[in-house]
Amino acid sequence: IGMFVFSNIGRKIGNRQLQRNPNGLDSGTGSSVGAILALLGLLIAFTFTGAASRFEDRRHLIVEEANNIGTAYLRIDLLAPEDQPALREQFKRYADLRISSFNDLHKTEQVKKDSALIAKLQKDIWQDAIVASKNPRAMPDATKLLLPALNAMIDITATRSVATHNHPPVIIYCLLIVLSLLSALLIGYDTAANKNQAWLHRAVFAITIIMSFYIIIDLEYPRFGLIRIDADDQVLIDTRNSM
Repeated sequence: IGMFVFSNIGRKIGNRQLQRNPNGLDSGTGSSVGAILALLGLLIAFTFTGAASRFEDRRHLIVEEANNIGTAYLRIDLLAPEDQPALREQFKRYADLRISSFNDLHKTEQVKKDSALIAKLQKDIWQDAIVASKNPRAMPDATKLLLPALNAMIDITATRSVATHNHPPVIIYCLLIVLSLLSALLIGYDTAANKNQAWLHRAVFAITIIMSFYIIIDLEYPRFGLIRIDADDQVLIDTRNSM
């Protein structure tokens, strides 16, 4: 709507200019339109590339966390038989929480509750693993192998949390919006000399920019919209089912 409004404003300004100067519009408008469109295209390209890169990074982090949880779970075998069942149950609850926490991102209060439960369970698993690894019946290398795996499993949660909230500064989106509106204004001004209002050209331009914006934002927020990474959670679900 804003782009159509600005293109109409540009056309009206052009028409007034033509009334004052029947010889034509001021020269150089084509160069201005070209320069701003080039800058707009460049910024969209960089923003899209960054969004696609962050989208892939988030997918890889899901696989990495699943691998970390699976590795730590397998290394419970190094502990004494009597210490294993309690830790395995904690791991199952932990995996369930990690899976559900990303399904509740649209629920602010639930996200806070999940985060608190996950932090508490991480602490309990760590402390119980330290105690269990000191059991004389545990394998000699239990501490060396299990604790680093647990550390990696815990650290990846912070990495995924940061990746979830890692987006371009708002000023980038503001700049893209301003450049889009200015481009529409100059296009409207540049087509003022045409008797035909060129609705098709302006509509195609606006829809193209809108689609680019939508895809960028959809990639930045892959738990909402059409482009999603929910299917990649199956890796975590498979890890949980294997426990």
